[in-house]
Order: sequence, then C-alpha cells, then structure tokens
Amino acid sequence: MIMKLLLVIGVIAAVYFFFIKKKPPKVQNKKNTQKDNTPSNEMIECASCGIYCEIDDTILSNNKYYCSKECVNKG
Repeated sequence: MIMKLLLVIGVIAAVYFFFIKKKPPKVQNKKNTQKDNTPSNEMIECASCGIYCEIDDTILSNNKYYCSKECVNKG
C-alpha cells in the first residue's frame, strides 16, 4: 500500500517538474550587445595609415576608424 502511494506521489512530482513548472526566463547578457552590432573580432582599416586593427582597438573620429592617436592627428 505504501509503495503504491509513493509511486503515485512520484508520478505526480515528475509531471509537475517536467510539464507544469515554468523554467526561469533567459537573461540576455549585456556584455555581448554592442552599440552598432558589429562583431568584436571584425578587422577595420585605419583611415590614415591603412593597417588593419580589431574594431575594439580602434579610435572612432569623424565616422572614420584610426589605429592610434597619431593617426587621428594626421588624418
């Protein structure tokens, strides 16, 4: 008798946890979102000297990307 009761409770608990209980909503990581939705490993050409740098390492000035402050001053 006790085994039947434990089996029924186990089945009810399994149904609850698999079908009824809601999963917590996924939280979007704000570190992955960027201002212009450009991937962080994208290579951009410097407007002054022409070398390619990762977009995270560049300086944006007057809607142009530069590799360093010297290139910003040249351009």
